[in-house]
Amino acid sequence: QYGYIHSCPTNLGTGMRASVHVDLPGWTKESVDALKARCEELNVQPRGTRGESGGQTGCTYDISNKHRLGYSEVQLVQVMIDAVNTLWAEDLEWQKKHGM
Repeated sequence: QYGYIHSCPTNLGTGMRASVHVDLPGWTKESVDALKARCEELNVQPRGTRGESGGQTGCTYDISNKHRLGYSEVQLVQVMIDAVNTLWAEDLEWQKKHGM
């Protein structure tokens, strides 16, 4: 008599995207494709600072959590923090390798 109740899957979990801009010159010099693959392993996404379709310029990346649903806000932010710390440490090694 009153119709149906609907729910969209995007309303499950938080749907939160946490991100940080970070300079990764060592990764950029080594390979952007290698950076993307490493980010996949760490469950984060690298984007250019102009957004998901804005392309990459320079060595500054917007790193965000890959997963949005089924995790708490704390879990999502912690994944991003841990991944950025890992990428930063690895970037310092790449910089040494490339004499930067």
